[in-house]
Amino acid sequence: MEGLEETMIVGDKKKKWTAREEVKKQTWLSGPLIGVTLLQFCLQIISLMFVGHLGSLLLSSASVASSFASVSGFTLLMGMASALETLCGQSYGAKFYDELGIQMQRAMIVLLILSVPLSFIWANTTQILLFFRQDESIANHAGSYALFMIPSLFPFGLLQCLNRFLQAQNNVIPLLFCSGITTLLHLILCWVLVLKSGFGLKGAAMAISVSYWVNVILLSCYIKFSSSCSRTWTGFSAEALHDIPAFLKLAVPSALMVCLELWSFELLVLLSGLLPNPVLETSVLSICLNTSMAVWMIPVGLSGTTSTRVSNELGAGNPEMAKQAVHVAITIFISEGIIVSSVLLLIRNVWGYAYSDETQVVVYVAKLMPFLALSTFLDGFQCILSGVARGCGWQKIGAIVNLGSYYLVGLPSGLLLGFFFHFGGQGLWLGLICALIAQVLCLCLVTIRTNWYEEAKKATNRVGCALTQESS
Repeated sequence: MEGLEETMIVGDKKKKWTAREEVKKQTWLSGPLIGVTLLQFCLQIISLMFVGHLGSLLLSSASVASSFASVSGFTLLMGMASALETLCGQSYGAKFYDELGIQMQRAMIVLLILSVPLSFIWANTTQILLFFRQDESIANHAGSYALFMIPSLFPFGLLQCLNRFLQAQNNVIPLLFCSGITTLLHLILCWVLVLKSGFGLKGAAMAISVSYWVNVILLSCYIKFSSSCSRTWTGFSAEALHDIPAFLKLAVPSALMVCLELWSFELLVLLSGLLPNPVLETSVLSICLNTSMAVWMIPVGLSGTTSTRVSNELGAGNPEMAKQAVHVAITIFISEGIIVSSVLLLIRNVWGYAYSDETQVVVYVAKLMPFLALSTFLDGFQCILSGVARGCGWQKIGAIVNLGSYYLVGLPSGLLLGFFFHFGGQGLWLGLICALIAQVLCLCLVTIRTNWYEEAKKATNRVGCALTQESS
């Protein structure tokens, strides 16, 4: 009996120690990943800020083009590349190091091919915007901006693959360093191309393309010449051309997970244009959406950490450590989420002044800020749970959950509250909150009911099958 009690005490101490170590690992990973997410998000924002000095028409056009580019291109590529969080993360945990380079090359090939039809869509941005009855002058300038952004599609897809490749190895400092250099260079490029060279609006789009290529080149050089990647990058391989359908089985639902959510946010702003006083409603909801997207970058970094830790431990055959990683990630997020939501509530009466001097806009923003604070917390929570899903390879489940939450719950609720019950923009945002609640509940239920030992077996089989198919 005494021996049993002693074993339990030792086990308890080991559990406390591993939990402390897990917090350290996730903190070390999430800090740089949050920085990388914010810095890469800033590239398009910086370009828009420089365009703002050229006049309100060009700023509106560039904003519309950036939103269209995000919905029709960047979001899709980012989602497709998220499949590597499962594949590379689990391969690294299983110590099949050379498999990471092959998986990354396979993803790069798929994303480069996909960028070709996407570039044709961007080339017809003007016609698409006119079809949706956008202002002709805005549509023409937005089309020009999107046309000069086409070269950014190809490096953006490659960059997402490189990010996941290094992230899966817990090698995140180079990502932060290269993103920092790129952002500083982007400031100089925008100053030269937008304000000094006379390219104006086109120069802002060109700067984005150049900056993405610079980031890709920097990371590629690091992977090629750094000893830390010597085991995971062994050069180009013809094996990357094999088993592409298996990659697509994860990549397509990964893209749907991301796109279905972000498209619903953009749809929110479009619907606000149909409300009474559309100028006010659209302006305020755009402010709230931009604020939400900026704050969202923090849980996105935490989500990347979660998927990395879960996939690494499952690939290594450590189901208990994977489960513990989920518990620690949720605990860290709850602390961060409470702080961020509290800050949003504290600044609700003054935040509108950052975007507008009109009292009506500022007051309306203040009314929506409590809803924004709640949605920010819920969105961050689902972001962590989505990271768990990517780490386990549940992309199909995640896509189904997002489809049901946003388009069967959120959109009907928003339309009902916004238009039928006349709550306006508040009703549309409440619909979004309903979607987030449904999403969090579904993902929580899936996570709670998870058999982690079975997930570890699936991860082992997934990596093993990939190796068998490549060797054959």
